[in-house]
Amino acid sequence: MAIKKFAVGCFDDEAVLFSAIKKVRSSGYKIHDVYTPMAIHGLDKAMGLRDTALHTAGFIYGITGTTTALGGIGWVFTSDWPINFGGKPHFALPAWIPITFELTVLFASVGMVLTFCYLCQMAPFVKKHHFHLRATDDLFVMVIECTPKTNETEVINFLQSAGAKETNIQYAETGWWLGRYDKERKPFERKETALV
Repeated sequence: MAIKKFAVGCFDDEAVLFSAIKKVRSSGYKIHDVYTPMAIHGLDKAMGLRDTALHTAGFIYGITGTTTALGGIGWVFTSDWPINFGGKPHFALPAWIPITFELTVLFASVGMVLTFCYLCQMAPFVKKHHFHLRATDDLFVMVIECTPKTNETEVINFLQSAGAKETNIQYAETGWWLGRYDKERKPFERKETALV
C-alpha cells in the first residue's frame, strides 16, 4: 500500500469538532476519519457517512441459520432417521422451533461480529497507524487526506482557525499490517511536523 500524507488536527471540545467538520466539508477537503475517545451521537451524519448495511448482513446470516436448522432437523427426522416417538409426525415443526430460534440467533450474532471486525479491519495481530495517542483518552482527532495539490501550510492554518489545539502533518499507510507494536517495526516511516 502506498504511503499517503495526512493533516491531523486535535480538538478538545465536541462542539468545536462539529463546527470544524462542517467547515472542512464545505471547504472541499477530504476527511479521512475522525477518532474520538467515546461514541458521539450524530458524528456520522456530520461527516456525511452513509448508513451501515450491517443490519442487512445480520438478516442474511439469520435466514441462513433458520434454513440450516430447519433443513438439518427436517432431513434427520424425515429422511435419515425417521423414528415414530410419542405418536408425533415425522415433520413436527412446533417441536423444532427452539433449536431453529437458537441457531438463527447464533448465525446472526457470530456473522455480524465477524463482518464488523472485517469491515473495521480489527483482528488479533492486525495493527493500524495511530494518528495521536490521546485519541483514545481525551482528544478528538480529525485526519484530512492531502492530495499532491494540497498546500500543507494552508490546511494547517485552516485547522487552527477551525479550533484545533494541536496540528501536524503525518505520512502513513491507510491500510493495516500483521505484527506487534512492541516486537516489529511498523512498515512505514512516521514523519511528524508540529506547526503549532
